[in-house]
Amino acid sequence: MNSWRNLILRLGEKCPEYGGTADFKEQIESCYSTVWRELEHSGDDVLEFLLQCAEQLPHKIPLYGTLIGLLNLESEEFVRKILETTRANLQEALDVGNCDRIRILLRFLTVLMCSKVLLPAALVVVFETLLSSAATTVDEEKGNPAWQACADFYITSILSCLPWGGAELTEQIPEEIDRVMVGIEAYLSIRRHVPDIGFSIFVDVDEAENCFHEKDFLEDLWGRIQDLSSNGWKVDSVSRPHLSFEAQLVSGKTHDFGPISCPEQPTSRSTASSIAFGQQRHEAELKYPQRIRRLNIFPASKMEDLAPIDRFIMEEYLLDVLLFLNGCRKECASYMVGLPVPFRYEYLMAETIFSQLLFLPQPRFKPIYYTLVIMDLCKALPGAFPAVVAGGVRALFEKIAELDMECRTRLVLWFSHHLSNFQFIWPWDEWAYVLDLPRWAPQRVFVQEVLEREVRLSYWDKIKQSIENAPGLEELLPPKGGPNFRYGAEGDRERSEQQVLSAELTSLVKGRQTAREIISWIEEKVIPAHGLEVTLEVVVQTLLSIGSKSFTHLITVLERYGQVIAKLCPVEDKQVMLINEVNSFWKNSSQMTAVAIDRMMGYRLLSNLAIVRWVFSQANIDQFHTSDRPWEVLRNALCKTYNRISDLRKEISLLKKDVQSVEEAAAKAKEELDAAESKLTLMNGEPVLGENPLRLKRLKSFAEKAKEEVVSVRESLEAKEALLVRALDETQALFLSLYKNFSDVLAERLPEASVIGTSRSFQTDAMAVDNEDMSTMEVDEEPGRSIRSMSNGAKGRNGYRLGENEQWCLTTLGYVKAFSRQYSSEIWPHIEKIDAEVLGKDVHPLFRKAFYCGLRRPVI
Repeated sequence: MNSWRNLILRLGEKCPEYGGTADFKEQIESCYSTVWRELEHSGDDVLEFLLQCAEQLPHKIPLYGTLIGLLNLESEEFVRKILETTRANLQEALDVGNCDRIRILLRFLTVLMCSKVLLPAALVVVFETLLSSAATTVDEEKGNPAWQACADFYITSILSCLPWGGAELTEQIPEEIDRVMVGIEAYLSIRRHVPDIGFSIFVDVDEAENCFHEKDFLEDLWGRIQDLSSNGWKVDSVSRPHLSFEAQLVSGKTHDFGPISCPEQPTSRSTASSIAFGQQRHEAELKYPQRIRRLNIFPASKMEDLAPIDRFIMEEYLLDVLLFLNGCRKECASYMVGLPVPFRYEYLMAETIFSQLLFLPQPRFKPIYYTLVIMDLCKALPGAFPAVVAGGVRALFEKIAELDMECRTRLVLWFSHHLSNFQFIWPWDEWAYVLDLPRWAPQRVFVQEVLEREVRLSYWDKIKQSIENAPGLEELLPPKGGPNFRYGAEGDRERSEQQVLSAELTSLVKGRQTAREIISWIEEKVIPAHGLEVTLEVVVQTLLSIGSKSFTHLITVLERYGQVIAKLCPVEDKQVMLINEVNSFWKNSSQMTAVAIDRMMGYRLLSNLAIVRWVFSQANIDQFHTSDRPWEVLRNALCKTYNRISDLRKEISLLKKDVQSVEEAAAKAKEELDAAESKLTLMNGEPVLGENPLRLKRLKSFAEKAKEEVVSVRESLEAKEALLVRALDETQALFLSLYKNFSDVLAERLPEASVIGTSRSFQTDAMAVDNEDMSTMEVDEEPGRSIRSMSNGAKGRNGYRLGENEQWCLTTLGYVKAFSRQYSSEIWPHIEKIDAEVLGKDVHPLFRKAFYCGLRRPVI
């Protein structure tokens, strides 16, 4: 890397704020001298790299702003180009809705204003443009309130700039910034409060009330900015290097900033239905999502008495590092531990990462990324961060009963993976008390699922050894046994007919018989003698046994003999029987059960409807609240269905571009051919082509091939579009089946709607099993354990105070909400059909409430 590039990239990293000893002023001056000399030779390269660093290392923007301010003293033209490029980038970001770039560029402009590069009034014009657009959007008559998420984002972006430049704006143009603040306050008075219902990580008894009475994110930020303004804009977490160069910077030219415009939002029809409004709001929230939802799992004392605005700024720093360095985990961890602030922030850093890992509706990046970052941070700060992470796990474990179901699953997957990177060491004796809880208690189920996932990542004996400080927890380990092959040889005992059939099939497979030959053998000899049901059991069990040695063996068997299974299981009833056989064969391994079913669905041996039907069989229904086994299978089926649709949409999008490209090529080839054919000459009074015959022949060939290419690509596009239509129809049928099954099983166990009354929240409603005043509830006793009667809904080390049926209802309703939220983009297009066929008048109100909650749709 060139020396000037390295100086810009590493600017400030040797300063005390980053843990170094060098003076930041000397570093800026040194960087300025080098960059200034380079401008004459590589001005465009410097401009591009400098802006790239400012956008992707935004916690250093004050340093880069000061550097540009110094360059402005010597090269006004270069700085003018920086502003022009920034304006073009900001306009492009606004047009496409690139939230991160909009937010960062506004902060960059604010810092340039502080460095005397940008006129304060020009920055206020930018703020007022965003404010005007936001106010218009939420106006019932002129705008479209469904897109309030966009308007809120614009206001949030303005407010988030003020810690970096509020003091200068107030000092230089107090009336203009006051006008902006008054405008924001007016906006807040007309916008709708945005509760976190459906997106809350914790779902406690008072969720519904708290969500409507607590401040939402924008209201909270407004309060923090008001406190900052009252405190004279003093903030510890924002560096202000421009103050050291103020005497020099004031002599530079302050530039104007060209106009920007905000894109118009989709129009709102006055007669729009609640469904249309909900769809538009969903689209807006996807495009302009909230950036963080705070966990608040650590006591306030652990945050070193951070001022509210400092917490917000630190969250911005941490989230920016996670965003822009997501492909460089080591560099990411290095920057996260060395942010330029004068206080310790390990607890806030852990809480912020946990909040992103558990973020709803989905985390910004794949959970594995946060796993790796946490692991690297533990290695970077071995004396502090591991204990902080452990404290976070304990805090989440204490509140596991209130944790959203999807977040519980993520926490299980992260924690088991995290422990696998640290030799599975954990003080399990702290959680040994879960053995005294009923089998449905969330804390007990959590420990059970973590241990099961650990076994997948290691092996049974290793995990047993890791819990030797709490040997009783061995009871929660999954079974140690391998496959449960029903037709294996049993010593000297005489073999049954099914065992003989299984041995013969094994011989055929080992003899490399083709799938067609085995199908003929089954149809001619096995089915007539033993019937279809026995044949299916023997064939499936035998093929699974042959493929049981490894994942590769299983895939090989399915690839070679999948046709055999498909011939035996062409309809849904038989496919359910197939899944039962898979579940029976791998009854000791949830992992292999899920993998086998997933692979069979991938090879089109199983339909998603058959999987849904199996998940809602009685044996699985009874373990909804005690095991993740059926839910994992259902999650995989829904995910695979969603991925198929996503892949088809991507392919169609690419094919549409290809169609346009080949049509342009065909038109160009035809144009060249026509031009060549038009060139005629007269010889002996007869018209003769004046072009070279070989070239003309070549042009005709090109034109014909281009025409054929257009036809071919169009046919491919039509085929993919037909597949998408079919896939969407299948998806509609899937969701109808899924929610109809949910409705049916919940109707059997939930209290009658007439006895629910007006309880305070979703959880309270779900636990209201009697219309009489009940202060206590008898908990079903586990064999061999006595759980004393306790007040409804609480939990503790002495027992879990919620009955089994109530826990089953809460768990199942939690999954209704989780699936509705996760696949809301696919559910909304089918919502009218679901309303008509599933959510009729007779549906249980708690089921309706959970479903609507996942979609963030008001309960009618």
